[in-house]
Amino acid sequence: MFTGLVQGVGRVVTIERHGPETRLRIAATLLGRLQRGASIAVDGVCLTAMRSGRGWCEAVIAPETLSRTTLGLRAAGDRVNLEHPVRLGDRLGGHLVQGHVDDVGVVQSVVAEGSGTRVSIGFPEALQDLIVFKGSIAVDGISLTVAARGDRSFEVALIPETLAATGAGAYAPGTPVNLEVDMMGRYLIEFLKRRREMEPVAPVTREHLARHGFAGRTVVS
Repeated sequence: MFTGLVQGVGRVVTIERHGPETRLRIAATLLGRLQRGASIAVDGVCLTAMRSGRGWCEAVIAPETLSRTTLGLRAAGDRVNLEHPVRLGDRLGGHLVQGHVDDVGVVQSVVAEGSGTRVSIGFPEALQDLIVFKGSIAVDGISLTVAARGDRSFEVALIPETLAATGAGAYAPGTPVNLEVDMMGRYLIEFLKRRREMEPVAPVTREHLARHGFAGRTVVS
């Protein structure tokens, strides 16, 4: 579990395909020496360290992860956002982020706004019900608030600290980004969908109408 408060930016050292697997090696001072099996969020994707040394770690990316994220587009030298998992009892400065990316969005526009920028991001139709005005969303692992909502797009405001401490400062139209919607909203939508599918459609009878307050009077002519 993460909070969406990026702790630093790392660099892709190598990304190599070995049959169905892809191995990613990243380097960053903040990595220290990760234990084997430790989790690390890379551009918002929760990965497991399989090998590590001081200042670097290597993880295996499964085909499912490659199909749903931007990691397969990375190349040696690319910068990536990094965050260690939150510890129980730590302050939750962002919002609860699982590191389970829902889909990939695309930056549509980047406009200066005061000392920061306002970024518009398009998203797939599958996320239509899950992105709401003033709701939380993780973009490349960055906890952000939806500042505006359009048809298949949303806007976020990026402050100077976010632009300096993450890879968001390099966003430009056409940049693909990982999107993870608010987990509480996702579970609520799934619950309502399943409940709707399981509820039988009651036939409209006199008894059904009476139970819902539509009992009529008998008219005698």
